Amino acid sequence: MKTSLSWFKNQRLLLIAALSAAIFLAPPANAKYASFVIDAKTGRILHATNPDTRNYPASLTKMMTLYMIFEALDTGKLTLNQRFRASARASRQPSSKLALNRGETVTVQQAILALVTKSANDVASMVAEELGGTERKFALIMTAKARQIGMSRTTFRNASGLPHRGQTSTARDMATLARRLLLDYPHYYHFFSKASFSYRGKRHKNHNKLLKRYAGTDGIKTGYIRASGFNLVASVVRDGRRLIGVVFGGRSPRKRDRHMMALLDKGFRKLNQNILVARQYNPTPNINQQHRSRPAPKATQHVVEAPKKRPNNKTLTAKSAWAIQVGAYSRFRQAMQMAQKVISKFPRLLKDGTARVDPLKLRKRRPVYRARIVGLEKRQAYQACNRIKQRKIDCMAVRLSDLQLASTEN
Repeated sequence: MKTSLSWFKNQRLLLIAALSAAIFLAPPANAKYASFVIDAKTGRILHATNPDTRNYPASLTKMMTLYMIFEALDTGKLTLNQRFRASARASRQPSSKLALNRGETVTVQQAILALVTKSANDVASMVAEELGGTERKFALIMTAKARQIGMSRTTFRNASGLPHRGQTSTARDMATLARRLLLDYPHYYHFFSKASFSYRGKRHKNHNKLLKRYAGTDGIKTGYIRASGFNLVASVVRDGRRLIGVVFGGRSPRKRDRHMMALLDKGFRKLNQNILVARQYNPTPNINQQHRSRPAPKATQHVVEAPKKRPNNKTLTAKSAWAIQVGAYSRFRQAMQMAQKVISKFPRLLKDGTARVDPLKLRKRRPVYRARIVGLEKRQAYQACNRIKQRKIDCMAVRLSDLQLASTEN
């Protein structure tokens, strides 16, 4: 009898210890919440809460599925008019979906729009089976690509974001993915701004309500499963400056959207404060002194004319207010040499461009010098970047702000 009582006491103590450990080791109730805001041009972090906490991405996963489609389009593996065929497995995927029947087909362009607007799970499976053979193999390819582009804490197990214990990501990684979509495939980015998509006579509205509710929003994706809460990645452009925001774990679509707008408002205020500080410096140093290897002290812009290019006294207009950025360097001379090198490699594409170095001061750190070719039209900038990236050179099309434009005038 004593032995029996002793055994029960031991079991009770073990149970109490286990419950105590569970209480102390369990993540807090709001652990799935995370938020992150960056300047898309520079990658500068403007806000971060739990940025590296692993969460369920839900349908934010489809951003990577779309990245893989865009890569296949650029490499010639797919064309926009090519058709995907629904397998029996794809047709059985749960909502949200287009309700495709087995054997039914959609074009690649229709698939892109269905993923962006309707967040169709059956279409995601179709894409995975076409590009990977099976969805499992495609998820492995997605994960490998995620590592390649800097998403170090992301693992994919399917192409849709449907619940899977092993499919996790972070707010920082999703911001990285959104930025890489902009940098690597700007010529496909317009798909993310589509307000709706029609298929078989039915109109599917984009789930991203910020496209209508928040000025400057032009993408990118929403997501929801019960375990994740309401997720959102948003991209917003105002006055030539683009922010990327990420929210995980919203309690409702409306609360998530309001929170995202508040975070973006805060981010734009930070950028505006930096512009006011920049105006305290002389934005237009003497053009005769701009061929020095080092920047003039306290100058916010350094303009060096590329040989045989546009006259120095030609003012940039709104039409030619675009530039391409081909890297950021720790030294002024490195940035200028890179900008001039790119012009020399693509003389026809960049015949109207001027090599320029734009320094960016990062708080107490040394400034970063951005290599740019300015004076381009929007279409010209994107075409140039596409060609330049084929040479394995990083390139990003950027629209210059009013302050940056003013600093180019003689």
